[in-house]
Amino acid sequence: MYRSLGKSGVKVSNISLGTLTFGHHSRPGNCTEEQSHDILNRYVELGGNFIDTADNYSQGESEKILGSWLKSIGSQRDSLVIATKGRLGAGREGEVNGRCLSRKHLVQEVEESLSRLQTDYIDLYQWHCWDKTTPLEESLRTMDDLIRLGKIRYFGVSNFCGWQLQKLVNLSKVMGLSPCISLQQQYSLLNRELELELQDVCINEGVAVLPWSPLKGGWLTGKHMNRDTLPPPGSRIHYASVNNFKGWESHTPLSQYANMEQVWELLDKMKIIADSHSKTMSQVALRWLLQKDCVTSVIMGCKTIGQLEDNMAASDGWELSSAEMNELDEASSYPLPYPFKLQNIVSGHCSFNNSTAVHKSGISS
Repeated sequence: MYRSLGKSGVKVSNISLGTLTFGHHSRPGNCTEEQSHDILNRYVELGGNFIDTADNYSQGESEKILGSWLKSIGSQRDSLVIATKGRLGAGREGEVNGRCLSRKHLVQEVEESLSRLQTDYIDLYQWHCWDKTTPLEESLRTMDDLIRLGKIRYFGVSNFCGWQLQKLVNLSKVMGLSPCISLQQQYSLLNRELELELQDVCINEGVAVLPWSPLKGGWLTGKHMNRDTLPPPGSRIHYASVNNFKGWESHTPLSQYANMEQVWELLDKMKIIADSHSKTMSQVALRWLLQKDCVTSVIMGCKTIGQLEDNMAASDGWELSSAEMNELDEASSYPLPYPFKLQNIVSGHCSFNNSTAVHKSGISS
């Protein structure tokens, strides 16, 4: 249930609790502070120790809710691994230096996150996305300085391209700076682009993969199995469909997949596999990720204790067979673009290179 977080000595639970659902500034139906605290308490009771948030979740309210809970549990905080993200700057959209990876912005963001979280340090501080306007050397030295000061323990990144992550890893080595230990990236049976390049970078460089949106906004939960009916009210699919919402990749409207026969065939396949194990479709989707070599911990969000308990049941005690993993890989695959297809064909003809995996990029939005 616990795995090493990249090339570090810290151990994290293989299912992380994401807190995008904490606070009413994000989406209708999100959790109140009391409901969020109940979820956090139950998560820890079930053995979880890895909690992820961001400075811009619910305009900072998510960090504040997590902070009030951390204060309430006192010394137990040190047994947890708290992760947050910076770069987008909640409430600073119009500021000249409000959304970047400059030293000025990062130091300010870390200090404000520490204040909202009511803690002396952040275990894992992550860049929310790449910043082409700030020299990478400046951003990396800032992280190294913050680690030396004890403000943060480790740093990671999120929503990167393959070349960006490899450049960061190489430059950190050359400059002798603290390494990036994790990549938080969208990855699921409905979004497999990570397998094109990032997977290999992470495996080769010892960077932990932390998938977000593992259930693709509810599409992989089994809530919506009939293509002729609307998704249930209160679900992310329903919210995105009614509002024609396209702001977040994790909120996918009905129109995105409604006419894709492969999606419905994938859901049917998942249902058969879930029933054979007496598990839910959500658990199958999470288990598929947990059995991928590059994945360390899967970030799942929830709005109820029931959802939390269902998701946590995927963490250990059972496995998908190799045949079932292959079936799900095949059901969620689509033709590789050039040059990935050519490279895999060539690799397949090289008998001495058995270590080269044949990756299939999945159904994507």
